[in-house]
Amino acid sequence: MLEFTHSWWLVAASFAVALMAGFTGLTLTRGASTLPEAKRKNVVAMAAVVLGGGIWSMHFVAMLGLQLPILFYYDALITLISALVAILVVGLALLLLHFRQRSLPVIVAAGSIVGVGIVAMHYIGMAGMQLCRPVYGFADIAISTIASLLLSILAIWVAYDARTHRNILLGTVCFGLAVVTMHFVAIGLTDFTVAEATGAAGPLLDNQVLALGVTVAVFLICGAFLLTGITFVTPEEASADTKVESAPTVETSPSPDPLPEPVTPPKAGVPFEREGQTHFALPETIAALRAEGHYTLLYVGEEKLFCPWSITEAANRLEPAGFLRVHRSYLVNPVFVSSFERRKDNGTCYFDEVPALPKVPVSRSRLSVVRDVLGV
Repeated sequence: MLEFTHSWWLVAASFAVALMAGFTGLTLTRGASTLPEAKRKNVVAMAAVVLGGGIWSMHFVAMLGLQLPILFYYDALITLISALVAILVVGLALLLLHFRQRSLPVIVAAGSIVGVGIVAMHYIGMAGMQLCRPVYGFADIAISTIASLLLSILAIWVAYDARTHRNILLGTVCFGLAVVTMHFVAIGLTDFTVAEATGAAGPLLDNQVLALGVTVAVFLICGAFLLTGITFVTPEEASADTKVESAPTVETSPSPDPLPEPVTPPKAGVPFEREGQTHFALPETIAALRAEGHYTLLYVGEEKLFCPWSITEAANRLEPAGFLRVHRSYLVNPVFVSSFERRKDNGTCYFDEVPALPKVPVSRSRLSVVRDVLGV
């Protein structure tokens, strides 16, 4: 059997790659379950590529750090297959999480699928080695698989138990540990021996060529990590010591009443004018209110009704009843929100059952509050 060592800076780099991929993939899918089906599929596909590609990249960054006393190569086709398997398996887990009701059995199933995907990627990748054969037994595979399953289930459970920043960060650490622990447990249980050259299924890759491909993959993961990380903390959650901002946006409420009504839910309903008479709409039937000068418009089903309240007075009276101020000009009833879409520093609430009001903008300053109320 051949003696081998590791380059420890590449070991550390492999762990960093796993963490960046985990953070990016878990952040991309935050709120995905509230998106329309087509957009949700796109988000799941992107997250699967990042997470699966991160598993593959972590493995081969670590393998580049594997130092053996002989020269060896990789079969390019088998190496590619290992990457595709990781992406497809992780994609299956994400489909379960975002297209099925997120119960404990679904979370355990998704975590198990991710764990199996990590194991499959590892051993398929190892099978691509040429001139050097990895030697391991059934017990070695079983121990590696158990470690991968337990840590992957933990990662998915932590990240999806609640889609908060804290859970995503903890889930990222668990995901990174799942990938790295499985790899090095498996490598620690593996022996290497010299093997004769066999007919490769594809072109042969030496470490220099493999390093080029891995570098490109890691570069893309780093880029995605930066893009998701820059918007991970919303303005309300950013540090208070941020002093310099270019062209700050100051939101002002339109003409608030000098003496607002007491902050109590309306007892007789919300008034609206029709044919010279004042009628009242029950708060639970109102989907949203929009500022119209010193007055507001009520959106009730297919109707737009004129209300004499200002948006400020409406907020004072209706927020205790569960209504949510999402914009300086909009107040919405969260019960009627059918889907939510995050758009950089702001967002949009959609109302599929309210034909007169297909969507409402969510301002940057209210984004975190809206997401907390909607649970995304």
